[in-house]
Amino acid sequence: MLVDIPKFEKCHVLVVGDVMVDEYLWGDVDRISPEAPVQVVSIKDQNYALGGAGNVVSNIVALGANVSIAGVVGAGRNGQLLIDQFKEADVDTTGIVKDPNRPTTQKTRIIAANQHVLRIDRETKTDISDRTLESIAGFINEKISDADVVLISDYGKGLLTKPLLSALIDAANTHQKMTIADPKGLDFSKYAGVSILTPNKKEAALASGIEITDESTLQEAGNKILKSIGLDQLLITCGKEGMVLFGHNRAPYKVRADARQVYDVSGAGDTVLAILGLAIASGCSLEDSVRLANTAAGIVVGKIGTASVSRNEMAAALKPYDGDALAKHKSLHELPVLIKELRRKNQRLVLTNGCFDLLHAGHIQLFEAAKQLGDVLIVAIDDDDSVKMLKGPGRPVIRATERVRILSALDVIDYVVVFSSQELENLIEVIQPNILTKGSNYTSEEVLGRELVEQFGGHVVLIPITEQVSSTRIINHIKNGAY
Repeated sequence: MLVDIPKFEKCHVLVVGDVMVDEYLWGDVDRISPEAPVQVVSIKDQNYALGGAGNVVSNIVALGANVSIAGVVGAGRNGQLLIDQFKEADVDTTGIVKDPNRPTTQKTRIIAANQHVLRIDRETKTDISDRTLESIAGFINEKISDADVVLISDYGKGLLTKPLLSALIDAANTHQKMTIADPKGLDFSKYAGVSILTPNKKEAALASGIEITDESTLQEAGNKILKSIGLDQLLITCGKEGMVLFGHNRAPYKVRADARQVYDVSGAGDTVLAILGLAIASGCSLEDSVRLANTAAGIVVGKIGTASVSRNEMAAALKPYDGDALAKHKSLHELPVLIKELRRKNQRLVLTNGCFDLLHAGHIQLFEAAKQLGDVLIVAIDDDDSVKMLKGPGRPVIRATERVRILSALDVIDYVVVFSSQELENLIEVIQPNILTKGSNYTSEEVLGRELVEQFGGHVVLIPITEQVSSTRIINHIKNGAY
């Protein structure tokens, strides 16, 4: 619709900003403390994510682009944790400076029953040292010529001082690179010279000194910031009301948000910055880039915690007529994050696998019975090469992409995964299903993966199949003219 998403793979983005560790403690609440009128959270799980500018990077990586990151961390365990996570994502970390005199910013969020209960911040807002500034400025000068766009993620933790921003903007102007900044604080003057500034409505109101209560005051605040700061463009994000783009000598460009259930707005600004920058770098018009960023923001607010947007999620949102297929189709790479989220929600997972080459009534019976055994049904289908190996020449008659679309149209199926026969064990290790189902034309001993499922505490259920029909028999009848 707006952009050919695979073009993102050709983009190289330079991100400069405050990196931090996002720690999540997941638990349950079943009582009030006898010591004080507060909830007692029993922690069940803990995980870490890239926060701040790191979440900007995560969104860019999720869409296949290349990233270099410049920032500062402490010399302790959390600083190394951040660097290791960036490296695992193939992010260039040579621009991250370790400063033993600073702590690594850490935000700890406690979540119970899918509700954000408390946040604890460990941080400093002290300006970076001259030595750190020189190191990061040198990295920017070295890398900026290769970047398609420069993204500035300011969380007010002391990195993006006026001297560093001035050096960054000068380097970008010298190399004719677009700069997009997500600002922090009341004084926007330090961002003078950036190409696009992306404050939210509250930030724009505080910076302009104008209370934003309607479209008229929004336009007044936007025009004041645009003219007083010295910007090319200003994009004010307005939450459920969408976004408004301000430019010189033209009417504001408004984009309405899609109606979505909002679970958590944390990280939405990071997603806007990342997707806006990627879209522009890939050659989209500014208006289309804003619309794409708005779509992405609508996706992440439906997730808990700082989150990124996947290629399939973006494609599903941009092509609503293909929405079910794109949203339900998950790659093996995407599964770990999905499974972890489902486990946090105490969902009982059911897995069934097969070729499903030419869907018939027996398959429908299998899916309906399998779904009744749990909360989430994941159907894994053999890829085309595996079907050919298992079924012989001339198979599959329906390619994997079309089988995904057909299966995704069934309400009883929650997710569809394409895998090769050699990946079955890996698939089971990732999903660790509570139940693996097959038709009663198998015996338990014949079910591949049974022992591994049982090792993870699950078990195999054979679904009684009363419809005496098979895809191979139907295909052969068609070939022989019996149908």
